[in-house]
Amino acid sequence: MKRLVRPSAVKGCVKAPASKSVAQRAIAIASMASSKSQILYAGTSDDVISAIEVCKALGADIKEVNNALVIGGGIKIPEQPLNCGESGLGIRIFSCIAATLEQPVILTGKGTLAKRPMGIVEQSIKAMGAHCKTHNGFIPIMVKGPITGGIARVDGSLSSQVLTGMLMAAPLAKTDSTILVDNLQSKPYIDLTIETMKAFGVKVDNIDYKEFRIKGNQTYTPTNFAVEGDWSGAAFLLVAGAVAGSIRVENLNAMSKQADRAIIETLMWVGAKISIQANFIEASKHELNPFHFDATHCPDLFPPLVALAAHCNGESRILGVSRLYAKESDRATTLQQEFKKLGIKIEIEGELMRVFGGTVNGGAVTSHGDHRIAMACAVAALGADGDVKIEGAECVGKSYPNFFEDLVAVNANID
Repeated sequence: MKRLVRPSAVKGCVKAPASKSVAQRAIAIASMASSKSQILYAGTSDDVISAIEVCKALGADIKEVNNALVIGGGIKIPEQPLNCGESGLGIRIFSCIAATLEQPVILTGKGTLAKRPMGIVEQSIKAMGAHCKTHNGFIPIMVKGPITGGIARVDGSLSSQVLTGMLMAAPLAKTDSTILVDNLQSKPYIDLTIETMKAFGVKVDNIDYKEFRIKGNQTYTPTNFAVEGDWSGAAFLLVAGAVAGSIRVENLNAMSKQADRAIIETLMWVGAKISIQANFIEASKHELNPFHFDATHCPDLFPPLVALAAHCNGESRILGVSRLYAKESDRATTLQQEFKKLGIKIEIEGELMRVFGGTVNGGAVTSHGDHRIAMACAVAALGADGDVKIEGAECVGKSYPNFFEDLVAVNANID
């Protein structure tokens, strides 16, 4: 699907979509609980729908009642392979959960997930005492448990997602678990995992993000859980307000553990007008100065930060480039290629991305099947000097199905 985004003066109010990161965690944990939980505001992103289908295949009873998910917990050996769609978080979580079962389970996916490396999944599950085998480091993945507890050491330098799965699965082991982690990245996402587990009655002892201790032979306690708004999606809306008018975003928790809440600090630094209230956050256009930002622990902010930097007068620097290579696309290269088509020069030097902002030109770009690339190009286009055509724009459904409709609702000119 193609979208044509014209230069626009945006103004209005949007409700942030549900956080797919929080929703996937809550759905997976509720599916392991002892009886019925209720998940409110889970959203309809592709990744959340995939998580629901995987949990159903694992034996959870999931029904939608009055716009809430009612989940009857209890997992068992699935009768068919678990299809995680295109969700990197999903396949890493569910590989670990499936490793608590005593028979082989196959996990697979589609689209961009086929290109994402899974060697870290194999290493981590083996460290927990279960069997795991990938297909030359990629999907499909075969796991056979049960995990045994004890001491496991994992590499946290590439992704925190496998650690999230390990933490969530560890309470089901027969003995206590100690997980030792080297060079953990994306620490706020681990905070999010531990906070969600706590809501379902399981405690994790976090010792300086290097050692995690979890009691074994536990049962998750059913609960009613409300999914908060998504800071990853909201970051694009707030940047859109900063470069092209004024947007108020509701349904955001200003005290959230989500890593991408850091977008607020950056918008303040560059000189955008920011208003933070109890029930909304508003970003408005102003003269934008270049910025320096370390995105090592919040790599999903790279695309909206590049869209922001493209409209700043001068050179902006963003650290953490190595976190971009195993996403839905090689985001470092993809951002460089696509923004070049819009007249924005990007240089990459090791961990450093340098964005030379100024005037964004009209042009034609492609998403590379990456939802965050499509959204970054669309936001940059709102303040461009010509129309921008985006090929493959349908991929926004992975995290934010109503992204373009929400932009139209705040006066963006989009076909």
